[in-house]
Amino acid sequence: MMTRVAVLRGGPSSEYDVSLKTGANVLAALAPKYKTKDILISKDGTWHMDGIPATPEKIARGVDVVFIALHGEYGEDGQVQRILHQLKVPYTGSEAWPSSVALNKALTKDHFRKHNIRTPHGMLVCNDEDVETLAARIFNKLSPPWFVKPNTGGSSIGAGLAKDIQSLINRLQESFKYSDTVIVEEAIMGREATCGVIDNFRNKKHYALFPIEIIKPKARDFFDYECKYDGSTQEICPGNFTAKEKQEMQNAALKVHKALGLRHYSRTDFIVSPRGIYTLEVNTLPGLTSESLFPKAMAAVGTNYLGFLEHLINLALKK
Repeated sequence: MMTRVAVLRGGPSSEYDVSLKTGANVLAALAPKYKTKDILISKDGTWHMDGIPATPEKIARGVDVVFIALHGEYGEDGQVQRILHQLKVPYTGSEAWPSSVALNKALTKDHFRKHNIRTPHGMLVCNDEDVETLAARIFNKLSPPWFVKPNTGGSSIGAGLAKDIQSLINRLQESFKYSDTVIVEEAIMGREATCGVIDNFRNKKHYALFPIEIIKPKARDFFDYECKYDGSTQEICPGNFTAKEKQEMQNAALKVHKALGLRHYSRTDFIVSPRGIYTLEVNTLPGLTSESLFPKAMAAVGTNYLGFLEHLINLALKK
């Protein structure tokens, strides 16, 4: 009998469109070998099966496992994981509490510091004072340039580089559109990289993949939302790093995965600078679109897209 897989996609987060692409790729790859159900969660949080609103309870009764293809709020912050846990249905990705910690960048940075993982100095600011006053306070505590990003969310939505007070004000206003709390940190200049971890792979409990080097277009300040998905960025896997740099990133990615209690898979982002390698943040449900980084890292170690998805489903089913 074919395994019945519900693929959750969409959701109320700012990453709705990316989630639709991830879910479509997963559905297309699984279709020949699995009995799939396309579960669309609309922007207002309503679950749909076969185009008709349906309760999570009804959906759970007809499937063996749920593949979570959501990103950002609701999908990566533990909310949907709590629902699926209460329904006693297996699902891919990290459990509720580690998910909620990992999506909150301030809490994640606290864990990094606690476990001696090097991360840029930064501060958490709230949308409860005049933005000009806030910018002046930041200027007195942190030297420019700064990197500004919403405290929750992903795909670099609402994030950006600020080099002076006026651009800092602009960036804060943009980030506050997506979160009431914002991270402002020292901007570390260097080469961008990311490193994936997958569980129970090749006889290792936690297996670190090759770090990917991300070479953004010269016109861009950083690996932003547009160049993540418009094909303009060069992504090299394995990246052109020294053996020492590669090992340091793999060790840090494994340390992050274990320190936060993540499961199945995760992807940690880095900056390789002359001052050292800095850990930026971690993704508990990395994108799985045709442009995404995690499938490229799996291909580099000889595992195709379907093989990777099957591995995640088997981890969820504890096979």
